[in-house]
Amino acid sequence: MSHFRLARLCLLLAAVGLNTAPALMTGAHAQKAAAPAAAPANTVRPELFKLLDSNAIQQLIAAKNSAELQSRIAQADAIANKTPYENYVLNRIKMAHASLTGNDQGILSAAEEVVKSGFEPRDAQAKLVLAMANIQYNAKNYTAAAEQLKRYESMGGDMSAARSLQVRAQYLNKDYAGAKTQLLQVVNDAEKAGKAPSQEDLKLLISAAHESKDSAAYETAVQKMVNYYPSDEYWKELIRVGVVRKPGFSQDNYMPVLRLEFAATKVMREEDYVDLAETAMRDGFPTEAKNAMDAGFAAGVLGKGANAKAHNALRGRADKGAADDARNIAAGEASASKSKNGAGLVNLGWAYSTMGQHDKGIGFIEQGIAKGNLKQPDEAKLRLGAAQAKAGRKDDAIKTFETVKAGGGLSDVARVWTMMLKQPATGGAPATASAMTATPAPGK
Repeated sequence: MSHFRLARLCLLLAAVGLNTAPALMTGAHAQKAAAPAAAPANTVRPELFKLLDSNAIQQLIAAKNSAELQSRIAQADAIANKTPYENYVLNRIKMAHASLTGNDQGILSAAEEVVKSGFEPRDAQAKLVLAMANIQYNAKNYTAAAEQLKRYESMGGDMSAARSLQVRAQYLNKDYAGAKTQLLQVVNDAEKAGKAPSQEDLKLLISAAHESKDSAAYETAVQKMVNYYPSDEYWKELIRVGVVRKPGFSQDNYMPVLRLEFAATKVMREEDYVDLAETAMRDGFPTEAKNAMDAGFAAGVLGKGANAKAHNALRGRADKGAADDARNIAAGEASASKSKNGAGLVNLGWAYSTMGQHDKGIGFIEQGIAKGNLKQPDEAKLRLGAAQAKAGRKDDAIKTFETVKAGGGLSDVARVWTMMLKQPATGGAPATASAMTATPAPGK
């Protein structure tokens, strides 16, 4: 995470004038200029002025003459009874010397004294504290970096540039809960500003939420990652945490999960292609099984390795079943229409949709839902929504999915479908060109 460093220290120090000495007045000059005999507090004595004169110091800094700077600092240190202001001036020059020689500890020590002196302007103090935080972070002193960043914020520092450093310091210091809270704010601020949160911030939020065992924040972070930076990895993770791992999920509803993953991702695991195909064959949807097997072979996942023979056998059965179904499906329309419940019509419609005849399939599924007496009416709605999505009727699909209220994971499947369909065209649902386009029936 070192690439989250702020600007180079020399630039930060220059921003608050710390690579130069302040313009000085000797006590003698001040006495001549002032009516009272007493010198102002913010002056230096002539013996120190000879060593710390700002014009001479600036020339030494410009020439990178660190040896002469060190000599003057040592001589100034030897002068007794320095006033607070004289120490302040000396510490600024010590800091310039430390910056010139790459002595981070020297910068930290001198900077702390400059800040504590009270002579530095308030805004410059804050910038200096931010520079100190940056030094501690780069030195992997994450506790100290986090403390300095809290100090910077309390001084009214602009956290827009420092927030990333703060959350990373907290995270690397294993303050996962603190990092998570800050990152949620970072993400929220970006969204309020109409911007996409950075992918790095979202990855860190996912990790911080996981480490702090905040399942709600974890799911939220994965949802946002899917929304802004969709990938198979995060779609699968969202389905895992947002559906399968949710309390009350029923394994009886795993087929809708597989259909969702097939639509949401470009490539599934070997076992998922096989499960989808085998379950589809069992349920009487050989064309859906063929679509799954064809996609798995095209992705290079199936047809090789120890299970290649089994994959080819399953694909052969699916191909034969799909061909038979394409020849005979119309013959089942009459019996499905005469059935006392709508299950036959729903299944008929889904079969047509898997063949690529989406509009025809949607009509039959809608008739089946209207007829009623379904064992799982919300599962039928999921198939209707999926068919509408495949047909390009996105708004209708979203409306259908929003009516799914059943538990056991069905409403969660519908929610993820809705998220996928609401994604911008440039982002997200990657499977619209493959998984959501079914193989048309032969001759259609």
